[in-house]
Amino acid sequence: MNAWLNRMLDAYERGALSRRDLLAGLTGVAAAGVAPPPPPPRPREGSTFRGVNLNHLALRVTDIPRSRAFYQKHLGLTVASEGEQSCFLRCRERDFVAMFRSQTPGMDHFCFSIDRYEPAAAVAKLSDAGLEPRRRGDRVYFDDPDGIEVQVAAREHRV
Repeated sequence: MNAWLNRMLDAYERGALSRRDLLAGLTGVAAAGVAPPPPPPRPREGSTFRGVNLNHLALRVTDIPRSRAFYQKHLGLTVASEGEQSCFLRCRERDFVAMFRSQTPGMDHFCFSIDRYEPAAAVAKLSDAGLEPRRRGDRVYFDDPDGIEVQVAAREHRV
C-alpha cells in the first residue's frame, strides 16, 4: 500500500499526474476500503464545516453496464439501485459510488458528510465564506478552486 501511495505522490509531484487524477485515485482507494481509516482529524479552526467522512463519489461514464461490471469484478461493489441513466454501487454499509450516463467520462462530484447538516444553514455558511452554493432539493453543492463540484450532506445520506 505504501509503495502504491509513494508512486502516486511521486507522479503528482513530477507533474505526470494531475491533481484531479491523484484525488480520483486516492478516493478510489478510500471507497474500496483498502486502507485503514485515519484517526479523525481535528477541524481547522475557523473552517466552514467539519467533514466527517467521504460520503460518496459520483462519476460520469459512457456505458453503465460496462462500468458496473468493472467495479463489481475488480472492487467487489454491489448494486444498490440501477436504471438506464444511472447506477449506484455500494461499498460497505454507507459508502457508495454513483455513476451517471454521459458522453464525456470523468468525475461528476464528490460528497462529504458533515455534522448537524441542514440545507438552508449550509447555503448560508457557504455564502458567508464567499462561495457560490447551489441547492437542489435537500442537497447543497459548491465548486472547489479547480471547478470540481463538492456536495455536503448529513451523515445519514444514503443511496
